[in-house]
Amino acid sequence: MKNIVFIPLMLLIPILTLGQHPELAIFDNLVAKIWKAEGNWGDGSKFKQEIKIEYLLDSTIVIAKSVGFIDKAQTKLGLRNHGIRQFDKVSNSIKFWEFDIFGGLTEGIVFAEGKNIIYQYSYGDSIVTDMWEYIDGSTYNFKVGNYQNGNWKQVYLNTQFIEVKKN
Repeated sequence: MKNIVFIPLMLLIPILTLGQHPELAIFDNLVAKIWKAEGNWGDGSKFKQEIKIEYLLDSTIVIAKSVGFIDKAQTKLGLRNHGIRQFDKVSNSIKFWEFDIFGGLTEGIVFAEGKNIIYQYSYGDSIVTDMWEYIDGSTYNFKVGNYQNGNWKQVYLNTQFIEVKKN
């Protein structure tokens, strides 16, 4: 009788491990919530964004849908970005692709430093970092700039993403 119970459990273990890559767990606190931030870029232009993040395809990818300014004059809000994050087995890293309404594509890598989530990507001749710095379960400091060896050399944007609580 013990063998009958043991065999089905052995068959279930591979099924249970097929879903989410453990590397994507860095997004767990962000998923199924809406995050909102407002601030100003270093040049004085406005930053306003609302992001909804979810797991899809059996939790093998993370999707981010961002509402923000959809015109250069920064007067209209709408769906601005659609992002995809996926663990890449070949490079053993999380890669991301961020498509924007202006026809642009930003791609790079994502990794964690503790509970902080760090995006790095090329922008022109520079390597830019976006950091979601964990404060608590519903607040992250958000910085964009030049981040090297654990230090900010230059910060272009410094604001907070705060979870929008449902009523």
